[in-house]
Amino acid sequence: MSLITQQVLDDLAPEGVLRAAINFGNPVLAQQGSDGLPKGVSVALAQALAEELGVALQMITFDAAGKVFAALESGAWRVAFLAIEPAREEQIAFSAPYVIIEGTYLVATESPYKSVSELDQPGLRLAVGRGAAYDLFLTRTLEHAQLERTETSASAVDMFIDRALDAAAGVRQPLQKTALADDRYRVLDDAFTSIRQAMAVPRQLEAGAAYVKKFVERKKREGFVHKALADNGQTDVTVAL
Repeated sequence: MSLITQQVLDDLAPEGVLRAAINFGNPVLAQQGSDGLPKGVSVALAQALAEELGVALQMITFDAAGKVFAALESGAWRVAFLAIEPAREEQIAFSAPYVIIEGTYLVATESPYKSVSELDQPGLRLAVGRGAAYDLFLTRTLEHAQLERTETSASAVDMFIDRALDAAAGVRQPLQKTALADDRYRVLDDAFTSIRQAMAVPRQLEAGAAYVKKFVERKKREGFVHKALADNGQTDVTVAL
């Protein structure tokens, strides 16, 4: 375990409370349990960090990654669980990734598209959750297709269906649930990006950020991340090396 200095505590848990942003917008990482409380690998990591620091944990929940990032400016949280993205790195210090998740597309079953590369064509409209990692990635990389943004990843699927768009971009696992529930839709086999999910700390909190980086590496080595994913039914997710 890394040395827990007073500066680490001041950075991560001022007044003895670790404020952790939990994003329900990515159900691979966090879900609402039957008791109404957050659960998932990001919740398990937040709880483990608070226990290690010897402080209380306050979980602040969001329904979209873009909203987590926007709340950084107000100082709402000291640790969060976000995808590593260049657009965020000026303000956030990221740990190494702890899981790798694929970003892909949901399309209509009768759609002619078989590969993600076929969806970057003039006139195509793709639904995406505003500020999500895949929104940021597609904004950088798409040359022809048009992104139609909505507030959350879940509502992006709704918009794709309601407005008969060409595809909805998102994390593979929740898109597959939609396809399994309705045979009018299918998920493409390939991916347009691998999303590297990491713990995040406001960049100016250097001692806290350094501690969190070492914490994540230890939890991966110990098998904690793998167990937390399995305990929450996420057995098809890749733990980052």
